[in-house]
Amino acid sequence: QVQLVESGGGLVQAGGSLRLSCAASGRTFSTMGWFRQAPGKEREFVAAISWSGATTYYADSVKGRFTISRDNAKNTVYLQMFSPKPEDTAVYYCAGTEGSARSSNPTTYDYWGQGTQVTVSS
Repeated sequence: QVQLVESGGGLVQAGGSLRLSCAASGRTFSTMGWFRQAPGKEREFVAAISWSGATTYYADSVKGRFTISRDNAKNTVYLQMFSPKPEDTAVYYCAGTEGSARSSNPTTYDYWGQGTQVTVSS
């Protein structure tokens, strides 16, 4: 059974930092990604990383503030959030695919976690 389990969400002050983790089990993925969904909005791409970590891809809205990384020995992907803003408040989901790390289309991801809430206070 394939599972993706996110953790690390919570309440953080704007300008602080927070690290999300996503542990996968049951299989590995060439590409791991993070998406988010705010109330009343569509799910949007945040970041993705290739198996080797050599390729990373970010949404313009988080570029320079968030860092995606992975530890293949632990089958875990991370999202380090630096200087989050209130507009980063959302449920954050990790996802896995055999497709390209430059894909921001959620339909190209095959497996999803249940999400973790991140709330950024001003």
